Amino acid sequence: MRKNVILTCAVTGAGDTTKKSPHVPITPEAIAKSAIDAAKAGATIAHIHVRDPKTGGISHDPALFREVVERVRESDTDVILNLTSGGGGDWIPSEKNPSIGGPGTDMQTPEERHEPIAGCLPEICTLDCGSLNFGDQVYISTTDWLRKQARLIQQSGVKAELECFDTGHLRFANQLIEEGLIDGDPMFQFCLGIPWGADADAETMLYMRDKLPKNAHWSAFGIGRMQMPIAIQSMLLGGNIRVGLEDNLYLDKGVLATNAQLVDRVVNILSGLGSAPMTPAEARKHLGLKNPHGKDE
Repeated sequence: MRKNVILTCAVTGAGDTTKKSPHVPITPEAIAKSAIDAAKAGATIAHIHVRDPKTGGISHDPALFREVVERVRESDTDVILNLTSGGGGDWIPSEKNPSIGGPGTDMQTPEERHEPIAGCLPEICTLDCGSLNFGDQVYISTTDWLRKQARLIQQSGVKAELECFDTGHLRFANQLIEEGLIDGDPMFQFCLGIPWGADADAETMLYMRDKLPKNAHWSAFGIGRMQMPIAIQSMLLGGNIRVGLEDNLYLDKGVLATNAQLVDRVVNILSGLGSAPMTPAEARKHLGLKNPHGKDE
């Protein structure tokens, strides 16, 4: 069990959730405010996607990422920023010609996925470590693309969070480390319960934890009703925690949550177990991150 844990809040994601809850932030201003509110509630890291301000749908616009980053960094509240670099990877085959993408397909090159990272230079960015049957579509991230993306992240000086949605992703993440494409102590995120990836249960988490390099930092999250159980199980097994509206919309059955409420809920649970979230300063030192504010921690 971890005494103090790194607590990430995934504030908005890219899923079709904005029509299901009014609390899912859409505009750069709302996303930044939600990240700041989560930090005030105890979050160490804010994991950021951006959305089209007019439609609420997925967006990869570097200008929107830049606005969110600037708003958060100019605030009086410190929080480590972790930007997605998953980018366009959604592929749905055309019914008329399955060799091409149909409606809903959204693909980007590694260079396009990396553009917001290169422009904003967050402390951390995600690297989704493989392809997956993701619900009714396929998320595509080929090994050659991932090697190219890992090099771009490495060259930018940003720390990669190796997102593993299945056990094969973990194998390839370890391969990236072996090839020298991940600097420092590696940082993993186990993404559990997504159809049709790894199960959200303790057995799966233990298996994945035991396949990590000895110097790895790791965290796990579950989606929907499994968010809090997986968060606490992760902490008890020596890992870190992620909650937030990207993964779960509810505080209790039928009660829609805000990001700050989800963070506050898990902070209170941690307190009862004699644990607490790390501050951003503590986590930067723990993970070997640079302070974007130019201050010594």
